[in-house]
Amino acid sequence: MYFAPYLNLLTPLTHYKETALAALNMVVYSIKDLESLSGVKAHTIRIWEKRYKLMEPKRTKTNIRYYTDDDLRKLLNVCFLYKKGYKISKIGEMCQDTIKDKVSHYSKLNLSFEDQLDALLLFILELDSYNFNKVLDQHIQQKGLEETMNELIYPLLDKLSVAWMTGSFLHVHESFVAQVIKSKILTATEAIQAKRTAKPSYIIYLPPSEKQELSLLYLHYMLKASSCKVINLGCDINLSDLTFALDTCKPDFLFTILNEEIFNLPMQSYIDQINEHLGSTQMLLTGYQTLNPKIQWPEKVKILQSLTQTLEFIKKQAK
Repeated sequence: MYFAPYLNLLTPLTHYKETALAALNMVVYSIKDLESLSGVKAHTIRIWEKRYKLMEPKRTKTNIRYYTDDDLRKLLNVCFLYKKGYKISKIGEMCQDTIKDKVSHYSKLNLSFEDQLDALLLFILELDSYNFNKVLDQHIQQKGLEETMNELIYPLLDKLSVAWMTGSFLHVHESFVAQVIKSKILTATEAIQAKRTAKPSYIIYLPPSEKQELSLLYLHYMLKASSCKVINLGCDINLSDLTFALDTCKPDFLFTILNEEIFNLPMQSYIDQINEHLGSTQMLLTGYQTLNPKIQWPEKVKILQSLTQTLEFIKKQAK
């Protein structure tokens, strides 16, 4: 996976959406959607429905079974308690409020990896910022931001990417997650004492149309943690401003993410114009556009094909 595509804005899709349901602006799920999100096989979900009445799927006028947000929330809660050792028959006897209270109780305790992912998914669905922050803060306090990103946040985002593509989460959920994670990265970055003699130096930025702010912020954190000098120009940086910054600062490295085409400018022309201002600077690139076989990359351009490769490069240069 390339470094960039975390928390892309994905258009919600489901396996099906009939016209009447779409008109009501309902997010609906097939049983396969529930299987992919909960990890419970569709066959088992059907058994739980029939034997314990845990959910009652609705049917369209053409007799297609579908599930709602409430069904997904209940299934995730049921799965959480089931993994904690509750018998499914006992869960089936509980009302929804009791199930939710028991899940909330576990959020106050130390959670295992799988428990944390399940709990965070529930907190996102409920827009529960208090508990969502609490679980993340606990992990960051114990293991630091880098390990939290690798061990918890990236697996969570991978799971959420499936959820967004199947229509399980709305834009408000994406915004909620992005803002919380952004605040954690910014806090951790500010906590690192900058050094006047820090080196090597980097300019990092995103061109117009790129929506990978979290990736850029995390890169800033990793560079600063590696005692590098970082000039973060931010997002929506046009070509003239970028070349001005290059001519002014003359950094050792220039880093950006290229997933989208540059508006009103061929990618080859964009790269060539930057190359004219690089001087002794090396340009580091990642993103889907680096796979374009038609682009001739200048000698001063280095392609980084993964997050791991990017971080390894940073740490190697910082030695």
